[in-house]
Amino acid sequence: MKIAIIGTGNLGRSIAKGLITNNAVTTLYLTRRHLNSLSEFDGYQNVTITTDNILAVQQSDILIFAVQPSHFETILKTIKPYLTNNHVIISTITGYDISKIETEIGKERYIIRAMPNTAIAVGKSMTCICSNEQGAKRIKIAEAIFNGLGHSLIIPENQMQAATVVCASGIAFWMRLIRATTQAAIQLGFDSKEAQELAMHTCEGAANLLITTGNHPEEEIDKVTTPKGCTIEGLNEMEHKGLSSSLIQGMVASFNKINNIKKEQI
Repeated sequence: MKIAIIGTGNLGRSIAKGLITNNAVTTLYLTRRHLNSLSEFDGYQNVTITTDNILAVQQSDILIFAVQPSHFETILKTIKPYLTNNHVIISTITGYDISKIETEIGKERYIIRAMPNTAIAVGKSMTCICSNEQGAKRIKIAEAIFNGLGHSLIIPENQMQAATVVCASGIAFWMRLIRATTQAAIQLGFDSKEAQELAMHTCEGAANLLITTGNHPEEEIDKVTTPKGCTIEGLNEMEHKGLSSSLIQGMVASFNKINNIKKEQI
């Protein structure tokens, strides 16, 4: 596939790393206003680093946009004359509706929104995808790209804000839980390196148990909780201190914030 990433910031770099690692591209164009931050991609075969968005569009079939929302409209206006009937537009821009993209480049374009997270750099992203009516004809292309970089799920566009909180912001939430587990392990006597190793691999194991078995989390919890045991004692203490309610309230607060940001942009 001939892919261009327009706006190769933190997320764009993560997508690029995942595409390169998985040999998912025939050619890859990476654009950014200041190229010094993309030096890590120097020397990769078939990877071109440029400040020229038009060149990247002309040399690619799939355009992945990872720019700031405030820049997106101007970029769309700039590249519109160079779009062909073959181009697939994939926007990763939070809060920028498909209807706004259609206003700039037309409803006849293949337009897809994707919300990956930064785990895409290691091929473990949870990516939610939606499209306009025309884009539905090419949504399998987006699925193929993001399934090669983790796991994808097609959802209605009206759930994309929530998906941003659960999947994109969710990376930070899980990092904080892993950090807390690491700190507890240090207090229990492990050195910091050992503590983080224990925390992150236990987290990975818990997720993989659910992915592999398809079980509900409580079903797996029941397997490690015994009457009057240490696990149920710890779980109950965490719940008394508000673990579940704090996490839920935090995610709802994040969702409310993202909706307020969207309202301000309208």
